[in-house]
Amino acid sequence: MNADPNCTARHTPPPQHPARHSASAPSRLRQLLKYWAPVLVWMALIFSASTDVGSSQRSSRLIAPLLRWLFPRMSAQTIDAVVLAVRKSAHVTEYTVLTLLVWRALRQPVRHDPRPWSWRPAALATAVAIAYAGSDELHQAFVPSRQAQLIDVLLDTTGALIGLVALALWARWRARGLGLATQLDSSGPPTLRPQPPKPG
Repeated sequence: MNADPNCTARHTPPPQHPARHSASAPSRLRQLLKYWAPVLVWMALIFSASTDVGSSQRSSRLIAPLLRWLFPRMSAQTIDAVVLAVRKSAHVTEYTVLTLLVWRALRQPVRHDPRPWSWRPAALATAVAIAYAGSDELHQAFVPSRQAQLIDVLLDTTGALIGLVALALWARWRARGLGLATQLDSSGPPTLRPQPPKPG
């Protein structure tokens, strides 16, 4: 039995256009760099701050003279306390920002994003930040002028959790701004549903 040439031609897939597929590669690369380059740059800054550049001795050389200039009567003990507070606050701030940047890379939000809020990328971003905090503190254990401290990991974790809370609050604010209500589901992430119209 001979095959019908018209039937064969009808089912033959259309030829592929390599140019069309290759044209999307630069777009994907730009998308990748747009969301993940800030994460890598921020991680590199945290890593560099964990070297001798971010040691307490160098921090004191920068902050202490400024404090003495602004407050000439400030005691040495107070200056040391302020320097320590600034250093510990930096831990929290670094990992709050890292959590937000990792969430942005995972979620890839767009303007007027119709997708509902999901806890999954937020929780994953927090976990990545906490894991990086542990590895960063381990790195400091091998730097002669630095030392690994559990309290710093706890501060970093606090910063990551602050980032998570900030994301959740932003999602709730955004839901209200869009006229939506957040319906919490104990079995999964919250979903967004339109608010019922108010009786006139």
